[in-house]
Amino acid sequence: MERTTVNPWAWSVGFGYSQGQVVSGPHRTLYCSGQAAMDGEGKPQHAGDMGAQLALAVDNLEAVLAEGGMSLGDLARLTVYATDVDQLFEHYGVLASRLCAAGVAPAMTVLGVTRLALPDLMVELEGTAIA
Repeated sequence: MERTTVNPWAWSVGFGYSQGQVVSGPHRTLYCSGQAAMDGEGKPQHAGDMGAQLALAVDNLEAVLAEGGMSLGDLARLTVYATDVDQLFEHYGVLASRLCAAGVAPAMTVLGVTRLALPDLMVELEGTAIA
């Protein structure tokens, strides 16, 4: 087995984690850390705007997948963490349309949490992709 770290942005290394890990063997598996509405320097974006945060979280997940040689279409598992599940579902089309366009319907869990790593964050996406 071969393990390759995936980090399109360097800021997470300072916090002791990688944005993803590709594990190669008969198949390649990429375990993605939770992606939220963070810019390239690790600063939260779109405070109070669930729709914009969800869109940026999907963009960031897609960036990690691309850096690992994969795409949204390779997602086998997706976990969605939200500080307000009702509000998430008001904007769920943002995520659903991106998954649909990629031709994928991964196994998914949606969880309500009291907060995420940084107080302004409202949604976080954690995925596993297999190619």
